[in-house]
Amino acid sequence: MPPRKIIIDTDPGQDDAVAILLALASPDKIEVLGITCVAGNVPLPLTSKNARIVCELAGRPDTRVFAGCDRPLGRDLVTAEHVHGKTGLDGPDLPDPVMPLQDQHAVDFIVDTLRAHAPGTVTLCPLGPLTNIAMAFEKAPDIIERVAGIVLMGGAYFEVGNITPAAEFNIYVDPQAANIVFKSGAPLTVMPLDVTHKALVTKPRNDAFRALGNAVGVAVSQMTDFFERYDKEKYGSAGAPLHDPCVTAYLIAPDLFSGRFINVEIETRSELTMGMTVADWWRVSGRAPNATFMGDVDADGFFALLTERLARL
Repeated sequence: MPPRKIIIDTDPGQDDAVAILLALASPDKIEVLGITCVAGNVPLPLTSKNARIVCELAGRPDTRVFAGCDRPLGRDLVTAEHVHGKTGLDGPDLPDPVMPLQDQHAVDFIVDTLRAHAPGTVTLCPLGPLTNIAMAFEKAPDIIERVAGIVLMGGAYFEVGNITPAAEFNIYVDPQAANIVFKSGAPLTVMPLDVTHKALVTKPRNDAFRALGNAVGVAVSQMTDFFERYDKEKYGSAGAPLHDPCVTAYLIAPDLFSGRFINVEIETRSELTMGMTVADWWRVSGRAPNATFMGDVDADGFFALLTERLARL
């Protein structure tokens, strides 16, 4: 099979960086048409800078990076420097990027790319708030039926919330955008906290990254060294969850994941549960399914894949 054509929509973030590196290390499986950036973990100027830093780290300065929306559709921006540090990529000491930011707005790039390619050939891979994707769907509804699928990191059910008691960060930052995307009719595959909290960077797994000896392996180990302090203290876990690489790992090895095709609704009214992904895991609502909501991952297989691929860069 030819590589799957994708657009990565992202707000790097150390785990976003690892997801991008995994994609760029896998040209046999994934063709990255472009990387679109959104405000999320840190503000847009930093996310669009960080995406280019990661591309250069991977030796892929030819990758096109686009800046998109700098705020959610209807709310003030919430960021996560308390997790990712002031730059979003705290940990390694990486040089500022030399490669340019593209002039075109990310939303326009998404629209133009989906129109330029045959229907059903481009997959959208959002790793952050869904603002850019929702804006593209609102601006050009004709592209929705052209999307091959959307594989996203966001939401939670059994793991509840990580930014509020009820909501996962990516969905909480822009629940209105998430609502547009989840109601769009585009095929959705969701990597919630229920999966990503099982993909923990333990010390042996991080040592394996460091032992690769290449610049990527060292940088990834330094990234996870930095942000694991927050998650280990918060959850009492053996390591930090690698959320976003679950998206790109699924594109390469979908059999590592299992889930259910269910109905998922986004809470947009109640401040108490704003941004909650109301996932009908037990199929009791009678509402039509709209998303494949993953529930489990083969963590050892996931980290074996990630380590093998990062060794290629």
